[in-house]
Amino acid sequence: MAIKGKRNPEERTADPAAQEMLIRADELGIGTAFSRAEDMVPCNIGGAGMCCKMCGMGPCRLTKEGQTGVCGATIDTIQARNLLRAIAAGGAAHSDHGRDMAFTLKAVANGEAEGYVIRDVAKLRVIASKYNIPIEKRSPQEIANDLADFYLSQFGQQRGEVAPIIRAPAKRQKLWRDLGVVPRGIDREVVEALHRTHIGDDQDPEHILSHAIRTALADGWGGSMIATDIADILFGTPAPILGQANLGVLKDDMVNVIVHGHEPTLSQMIVAATQDPEIIEYARNAGAKGVNLSGICCTANEILMRQGIPAAGNFLHQELAILTGAVEAMIVDVQCIMQALVDLAGNFHTKIITTSPKVKIKGATHIEFDEHKALTIAKQILKTAIDNFKNRGATHIPRFQEELIPGFSHEYINYMLGGSYRASFRPLNDAIISGRIRGVAAIVGCNNPRSKQDYLHTYVTQQLLKQDVLIVETGCGAIAAAKLGLLLGEAGLDKVGPGLREICEAVGIPPVLHMGSCVDNTRILTVLTQMVEDGGLGDDIDQIPAVGLAPEWMSEKALAIGTYCVASGAYVIFGGSSPISGMPDRVADSDIVLRYISQGWEKLYGGKLEFIQDPDEMIRATLEHIDKKRAALGLVEYRPDRFGRSGDSQMLKLESLPLSERRAAVYGLKD
Repeated sequence: MAIKGKRNPEERTADPAAQEMLIRADELGIGTAFSRAEDMVPCNIGGAGMCCKMCGMGPCRLTKEGQTGVCGATIDTIQARNLLRAIAAGGAAHSDHGRDMAFTLKAVANGEAEGYVIRDVAKLRVIASKYNIPIEKRSPQEIANDLADFYLSQFGQQRGEVAPIIRAPAKRQKLWRDLGVVPRGIDREVVEALHRTHIGDDQDPEHILSHAIRTALADGWGGSMIATDIADILFGTPAPILGQANLGVLKDDMVNVIVHGHEPTLSQMIVAATQDPEIIEYARNAGAKGVNLSGICCTANEILMRQGIPAAGNFLHQELAILTGAVEAMIVDVQCIMQALVDLAGNFHTKIITTSPKVKIKGATHIEFDEHKALTIAKQILKTAIDNFKNRGATHIPRFQEELIPGFSHEYINYMLGGSYRASFRPLNDAIISGRIRGVAAIVGCNNPRSKQDYLHTYVTQQLLKQDVLIVETGCGAIAAAKLGLLLGEAGLDKVGPGLREICEAVGIPPVLHMGSCVDNTRILTVLTQMVEDGGLGDDIDQIPAVGLAPEWMSEKALAIGTYCVASGAYVIFGGSSPISGMPDRVADSDIVLRYISQGWEKLYGGKLEFIQDPDEMIRATLEHIDKKRAALGLVEYRPDRFGRSGDSQMLKLESLPLSERRAAVYGLKD
């Protein structure tokens, strides 16, 4: 999406804290992703997916009717190849994270990982039993060792099926097998994606896109699901906890350390180290009251939903946090880390500390993290930050922060709805069947400086809540809603439709449920699967009145996530521009692939992927799809006027009435 001219802070972001910091950046003459997006005019040919650079005979830019590349490749072949490569890269990023988590689980099981313990033995036993790993009369360490080996085998497996697909609805599994898209091994599908898209290989767009489905499934029902399982086993399955979000969580009188990236192995140990008496005393000796830890991006979600550690912001806050002048160190690992951080930090005292063997940034301090010496290295990193406290200059911390309740894992939602002895999704299904909840929307994904930060996330969320749509969120989208106060129970009192309000009041939940980091989108797949299993909403995911949205997407991971959700049966809407939009005004056949991932995939999988720029059109399409699915299931027509006369607020109103009127209202009786 091209940007015309320089925007003011209110046009760049919907977040007042971010607006304040962008004003400061302009005053200091410092560039950010927002200003760079205005200066950088995207290539309209590459942005439309019509450029091929797979070999040295090009790059070939196809802009005319009937034009082909030097090798004869057509626009639809080039676009399909580009999309598959992006999905492979996104799937590789999340799945490689899952592999690292499996290695950590193996080390913990063998007593080789300093500072880690198995925190959720119950989930360990449940997950192991799903794969027929013996659990009776065995220690958690023995079970964890076997589970780690089993999960590691899924990456290099060459034949057969990746095991976690058995957790999908039975009908969906059969569909995947019939269409030949069940992943054989996680790494194999990524390698084959690169092979198929090499010069002179796969040249049938539909065949290429079939492997895009297979590669994405290897991520969603493979690597990402493995990552989420192990994170819960090692660090605890999330449950609701009070937290805070936005830049106001930074403290003037403390050493401010921000963790940014995606690896919970690092961030969880940093959390533990900040609470160590040695580190607390070290900070006090440096003149600070202690260490104040916060997060950016998905690392923020990991420690927010388990320990209540505050989130300083989402993706586009990483530079703004440094602009406060109050951050002693930003500790980064993998994914979504801007190279611009080092140059920006040069204007202040902030140290950028890289920690992953996969990621180095020129000019940053590198302290490599190793889970075998995790606590020792975490303390070393924190001492480096504390030593930098004396170099702090003037600070400018925006006084904006909002409370939130994160931590709605699949397990907790199950308990929340049914209680300890009858945990069930039945009440959620019944609420949809009755029409109190019109449907469900999963709003996920990144920020993109080519759109107004947080605006699409929060606008779409607010409008759908008014239409009695229950929202689940992950990643940067969840933090956007948190900064607006939508992740609090009070938001259900005046920001939602009458039917959803009854549910929020009865269960005691916010109308927007925080389900974790971007890798935790697999939790949403698990929720949808259990909704199918509990009955009343069809026998497969594609029949549920639900939609997935990524309003401000920007990464290849988002494309992988969107594709595995489509393959699972979901209608997925991306905001912003399409990477395979083509240029229909110049090339008539440039929308073949765009049509296929919508209409073609819907015929095969019941799910479809569409790119819609206008937020009101996103909302219209979402509600239309939800109502279509309700009608197909034979559910009652959505009518909000039938609800809103029960719940806590109604009882409070009744208690204010005279006894006779109260009896008349409740029982139909008169004195």
